[in-house]
Amino acid sequence: MNELNFFETVSRRRSIRSFQLKPVEDEKIFKILETVNLAPSAGNLQAYEIVLVRDEERKKALAEAAWAQWFIAEAPVVFVVCANKRRSAVRYGSRGENLYSINDASIAAAYLELAAAALGLGSCWVGAFRDEMVSKVIEAPSHIRPIAIIPVGYPAESPIRPRRRGFKDFLHSEKIRAGV
Repeated sequence: MNELNFFETVSRRRSIRSFQLKPVEDEKIFKILETVNLAPSAGNLQAYEIVLVRDEERKKALAEAAWAQWFIAEAPVVFVVCANKRRSAVRYGSRGENLYSINDASIAAAYLELAAAALGLGSCWVGAFRDEMVSKVIEAPSHIRPIAIIPVGYPAESPIRPRRRGFKDFLHSEKIRAGV
């Protein structure tokens, strides 16, 4: 595998919404999951679950749940990253359930996307979806909350980087300035 260094990976990562028909090799999926497993989490509770979807009908159902974002169904692999509210609540109560589990799942999703990019794969973090429909597709119990649908595959497009804010626009000294 031709892996990029970290800063190149971050710089080259784009949201990919068009995928080649080429399947993603199992060794790359395992490498992505090994990387996710290294993600930091609140109290090292790892309050996230990941569902790997390859089934065409389930991918279509996820795309439908995501307000008809059909590119999801076109990816060879789709990951659904979920917060395990119960796992975090055991130690941290309602703050764990309502914040830390979502943080943990979000960090895991970011690691997933960066690992995919380092392996030459494209992905797109999809957060616009109907929670209850996604939960039904992946057969999630009530304490598991979907956080992101992430289709992954070989890119069939090379989007340009959108304009970014400079750090002077998001970095604040001591307090956040009014009017921001």
